[in-house]
Amino acid sequence: MDLLERWTALAGPETRPLGEELLVRYAEPHRHYHTTAHLVAVLDLVDELAAEAADPDAVRLAAWFHDAVYDPQRDDNEERSARLAERMLGDTSLDPARAEHVAALVRMTKTHDPQDPDGRVLCDADLAILAADEAAYTAYTAAVRAEYSFVPDDYFALGRTAVLEQLLGLPALFHTGTARLRFDAAARANLAAELAVLRG
Repeated sequence: MDLLERWTALAGPETRPLGEELLVRYAEPHRHYHTTAHLVAVLDLVDELAAEAADPDAVRLAAWFHDAVYDPQRDDNEERSARLAERMLGDTSLDPARAEHVAALVRMTKTHDPQDPDGRVLCDADLAILAADEAAYTAYTAAVRAEYSFVPDDYFALGRTAVLEQLLGLPALFHTGTARLRFDAAARANLAAELAVLRG
């Protein structure tokens, strides 16, 4: 099933134009990591963790929207993505309260501090890349750097160091039992190794 088929299976065939618009967004030329490949990875992991969610389809919808607006030169992408979800889902038959829940889940990806089971599943799926094998993690860091190519190396290193230190300082990187067991140790090892390189 391709991505557009996954969208229509989730949101209904009448929403196909919305899915097409979302896919155009994920294919924007300035994206190197926050692409359709990332979207697929998040959706696949949401499927794996679905048993730990209260409303798996709401999580899937939030996954579609969580990076729908992405401009690395702004710090309000999650809010803008959430507002896009509210606007686009408002044009569908989705219950308004459920659409609000989807938007709240999208907003949660700014801090990755989930407040409910659905948020835990979405945040864990979004951060799973941190536990990737060496080749995939190296590709991820290179893609992130490419998205911030407008930032000089020394400033990027300072900013990235702050992000890594913040992540390593969290009591838990992952919040579902499944993801914690599968990903936490590997993610911390990757983050520590990258941090050592940046400091070196």
